[in-house]
Formats: sequence, C-alpha cells, structure tokens
Amino acid sequence: MAQKDYYKVLGVDKNASQEDIKKAYRKLAMKYHPDHASGSKENEEKFKEISEAYAVLSDPEKRKQYDSYGDEDFRQRYSQEDIFKDVDLGDILREFGFGGSSFFSFGGGGGRGKTGRRTQFSFDPESMFGFGGAGGGGQQAQTRMKGQDVEYELPLSLQEIATGTSKTVSLQTPSGKTESLTVKIPKGLITGKKVRLTGRGEPSPYGGPSGDLYIRSKLTEDPVYSQKEYDLYVNREVRLTEALLGTTVEVPTLDGKHLSMKVPAGTQHKSRLRLPGQGLPHMRDSGKGDMYVVINVKMPKKLTDKQRELIESLAETGL
Repeated sequence: MAQKDYYKVLGVDKNASQEDIKKAYRKLAMKYHPDHASGSKENEEKFKEISEAYAVLSDPEKRKQYDSYGDEDFRQRYSQEDIFKDVDLGDILREFGFGGSSFFSFGGGGGRGKTGRRTQFSFDPESMFGFGGAGGGGQQAQTRMKGQDVEYELPLSLQEIATGTSKTVSLQTPSGKTESLTVKIPKGLITGKKVRLTGRGEPSPYGGPSGDLYIRSKLTEDPVYSQKEYDLYVNREVRLTEALLGTTVEVPTLDGKHLSMKVPAGTQHKSRLRLPGQGLPHMRDSGKGDMYVVINVKMPKKLTDKQRELIESLAETGL
C-alpha cells in the first residue's frame, strides 16, 4: 500500500499551525470539490485525499499519532471511520455553498452546488466516499460497490501484545488457493481490537475495489497473569504473620524483570496493590495500563503445639 504524506497532500510543512492547515484545505477543496471542478475521476480522488489529510491533521491527537508512528502504523491503528470520526468538513464546505447541513453525515446527504446539478455526497465508513450526479443511476453505484470485508481472528500472547510483533496468517483466496500474508501487529492490540489491511478482503462482484481484511486479536491464556482491558492482574501469596506485620513480595513484569513491592502491615486477604504503568500499552497513544498485585493470605491448615500456644496467648490480648 502506497505511503501517504498528509502534509504534502495539503501543501503545508510539518510545523504548520491549525489555521494554516484549515486555509490549505479550504483552498484545495474549492479547487477539487465535484460541484466546482469538472466531475473527473482524478478530481474526485484528489478531493477524497485532501479531505482525509485534513481529517487527520486538523485533530491534535490524530496528528500526534500520525507524526509519532508514521503513515503505515497510523493506518493500522485508525480505520477510515476512526479518521473521520468527530470531523465536520461540512462547516468549511458550506462556506462555499456546497451541500446542506447533513453534507458530511453518516448515511449521506445532498444539496445543489454552484453547477445547479444535484450532487449526492455521503461518508460511509466502509466505502469512504460516494459521488453520483444526475443520470449516474444504479449502474454507477454498482460499479463502485466495494467487495465484502473479511475478518480473521489471530491468537496473541501477552508478550506479543505488549511489544508488537509480525505474524504470518494463511488466507483462502476466492479461487480456493491458500495465500500466506505477513501482518505487522502493533503493540496494544488487546482482545477485540483490530487492524485493517486495505484491499485484502473479497473482490467486488461489480469491478469496484476489493474489501478490507480486519485482523482481530484474541488473547491466549497466560499462566501468570490475567487481564482486563489494558490492566494486568497477578497473584502473590503471603503468610498470615507477613500480612499482619508487613513484608515485601517480588512481582514479575512482562519484560522479564522483577519488582519489589511493599505489602503494608494489616493487609487483608484478596487486597489489590497497584503498580501504575506496568500493564499493557495503549494501542493509540503512549499510555499504559496498570498492574494489580492480588495478595492471597495463606492460612495454615494445621498448627504445631508451639504455634497454637502462641496464638492462644494472642487471643487473650484481644487480637
């Protein structure tokens, strides 16, 4: 998949202000919008491209992720729907008299542009954009219909989710052949999260673009940790006297290290002690989950005579 440089698409440098980015988009949108420019395929594709670039660079968090991870990793972390989420391009376009209030809404909208021709322009998270002028009819819509998306469930270990990895998956092509594909898995791809490979889904039955392949992760069972979202849980056992008087325990981390954690005096059975930032990395930012150490107080099943004598003495003190 070709790399995209959103800054070059809009003709701005990487230090451009938000106002510079908005001005650049306004200028290019005026030039390439299908209600203003000729309805060529090239202009349509260019308008899609500048709109996507503006949707990313006008959002401070998306821009930060794009700058940090680069185009390839960014588009694995952000689906087309994520890119356009909470972006109202219609605010700018309405200044030119393009489209109505729902011009850039899910499910589509429409309006009369400066050409006087009825133009339909919809944002669909599956097919991204669709244009159709008067006389386009169902044939044009059919021709551009995208192929079916495919979803593949990929088992991943906690260590693979923590660091990111590359995996080879085997897919069956429509002709019945098996195709091996190497997929780059970003860190933080916890169960249920997915990455998208554009054009790796089913081919369109009408000659349009192929669907996309979504790799959905599934965490394999781990002998040491349990997991909830980005947080990890690990059990540590202490003796009754250690729980009463306080102690320290060694806690293993995913990167193979061991941390010493203080267990305060009087810690109760099943208490959870928190190690901030020792959980799994977030997929779309630099944050991390936490690790919770669950303290299990070991109760003796049988007492020696000496132990019983001492405990009875403690009982007399009101303990």
